[in-house]
Amino acid sequence: MNYHKYHSLDVINGPGTRVSLFVAGCEHHCRGCFNQSTLSPTSGIPVTQALVEQIIIDLQDSRIPRRGLSLSGGDPLHPANLDGILDIVTQVKAACPDKDIWMWSGYSYEQLSDKQRRIVAMIDVLVDGKFEQELKDPSLKFRGSSNQRIINIQTL
Repeated sequence: MNYHKYHSLDVINGPGTRVSLFVAGCEHHCRGCFNQSTLSPTSGIPVTQALVEQIIIDLQDSRIPRRGLSLSGGDPLHPANLDGILDIVTQVKAACPDKDIWMWSGYSYEQLSDKQRRIVAMIDVLVDGKFEQELKDPSLKFRGSSNQRIINIQTL
């Protein structure tokens, strides 16, 4: 699995201060996508165990407390990303059980495959649905268009 950006401090992609990973690979090709450079799963650079360890170190840093991890892209639930995302989520949950995990995906919750659902069951919040240019609404928090939903997975 590849990624394009890692932010050790982020206050935009989810509530509170967070760490954010933007992965490569998206098959939705939404018109108006703000992150088109991440569409190809072979773009970016490989995620390494050292990066996953850095994510955990940053999440555990008491000098700048972070609320959690945000996974975006691209699409974390792209088929090429599933094994890598599962590994990251598993390691983060084990090392940082008090941190939340937010994920953005162009797939709707109802469309998810069994493997995607196993991953989503381990996170806290899924922002689902393709970005739709004609439904764009800059006033929405944590999503770009009104069709996208913020789903608290732990209450399903």
